[in-house]
Amino acid sequence: MELGFFDGEFIDLKERRVLLEDRGYQFGDGIYEATHVYNGKCFALDRHLARCRRSLRELRIPITYMDEELTAIHNDLIQKSGVKNGVIYFQITRGVAKRNHAFPDSVVPLLSMTIRESKTNTKWQEEGIHCTLFEDIRWLRCDIKSLNLLGNVLAKQASHDKNVQGTIQYRKDTNLITEGSSSNFFVVKDGVIWTHPISNLILKGVTRSILVEKIIPSLGYTLVEKAFTPEFAKSADEAFATSTSLEVTPVVHLEDATIGNGKPGDVTKSLLAAYHDLVKKECGSLS
Repeated sequence: MELGFFDGEFIDLKERRVLLEDRGYQFGDGIYEATHVYNGKCFALDRHLARCRRSLRELRIPITYMDEELTAIHNDLIQKSGVKNGVIYFQITRGVAKRNHAFPDSVVPLLSMTIRESKTNTKWQEEGIHCTLFEDIRWLRCDIKSLNLLGNVLAKQASHDKNVQGTIQYRKDTNLITEGSSSNFFVVKDGVIWTHPISNLILKGVTRSILVEKIIPSLGYTLVEKAFTPEFAKSADEAFATSTSLEVTPVVHLEDATIGNGKPGDVTKSLLAAYHDLVKKECGSLS
């Protein structure tokens, strides 16, 4: 079943618990994470918690929940909800205070969480997805996983309007691709894997990090962390998007261009298989 956690209590998601002067509600002043649950276990939770701490530090929000506490609440949500395969979303806001742009004094951060059943779209992984291009209009601290997501929302809506499955963003001033609306983006050209380097313009995705730090080196592929243009991406042999929910999903069509032969490529498929191996090692067999 769906279940929530708000300010220290497990609650039904239908309960009304939003506080009107929560700075997350009024300013988007907070951070969030989403972890994938496989077989009743969170995958790569340590990486999500490490990124959570970094985001909190960058926004100067006090860290009041230790990793052990957050891990325990994740496990309790899984146990109490009975969810075996799903997603746990959690956010931490600066807290509740009289509305004023400057940081309030003596405010306590507020934690809320939800758990829902969810499964990866295996059809997308088997057949690939179509993506549109959209100008990246987000703020210049995309490396912080903040609650300020209107730029991402508009990018995601662009794919919905065009009846395609994804959006790839590019900066108009440089004509360089950054990432997807809620994913990182890679292309493969002449056997070399390309992706945007870590900077303030992209989020350091957990799945991206697993690929870059563990899977790609283990498979012997060459990785180039360098920004590229939409034209370069369209001429690639393969392309794929990565995220907690997408895992490794092939992109076979970008705007008006077919990528490669229009089917998931061998490099992408090998990366996905290796990713699934890591999930199985940590969480058990996939269902």
